[in-house]
Amino acid sequence: MIVTERLIINKFEKSDWKDIYEYLSDNDVVKFEPYEPLTKDKALHEAEERAKNPAFWAVRLKDTNKLIGNIYLSEADFKTWELGYVFNKKYWGNHYAAESAYAVINYIFKTKDAWRIVAMCDPLNIASWKLLERLGMRREGHLIKNVYFKFDSQGNPIWKDTYEYAILREEWVRNQE
Repeated sequence: MIVTERLIINKFEKSDWKDIYEYLSDNDVVKFEPYEPLTKDKALHEAEERAKNPAFWAVRLKDTNKLIGNIYLSEADFKTWELGYVFNKKYWGNHYAAESAYAVINYIFKTKDAWRIVAMCDPLNIASWKLLERLGMRREGHLIKNVYFKFDSQGNPIWKDTYEYAILREEWVRNQE
């Protein structure tokens, strides 16, 4: 568990399904995600899966324990970890994503011997890449039409670009000084 000034960041629980449904059923929230808005049944399944998956971190308001979003941070090869985040639209603009991402990145660099943290985002998701830059991450690439998650009405892939971001542990430590 990680506690910040306003947030508790901990494991998901099966009982979180209603809050998961609240934000992952919203078209605006999942617009840049590789999946469609969740149904209630899928939200229940997602809560069960996230409760078992240590890569998903539940972000809760400290004063009410309300689940408002999640951080994804998963270990890959070469001491590299991949970061992602999704938050309930009702809480956008309050810097909760920045506060929780900062806390989790700091934790991983200090306790898990991480060498590098990377993140990918859609160039059209301006709020996301601006957040990554506020966290001190550097844009390392712009991949052109490298991935698709959805299809048009004729069944053709809708190709999307990707920005790649990263920060090294040494950069993170230097930025904290």
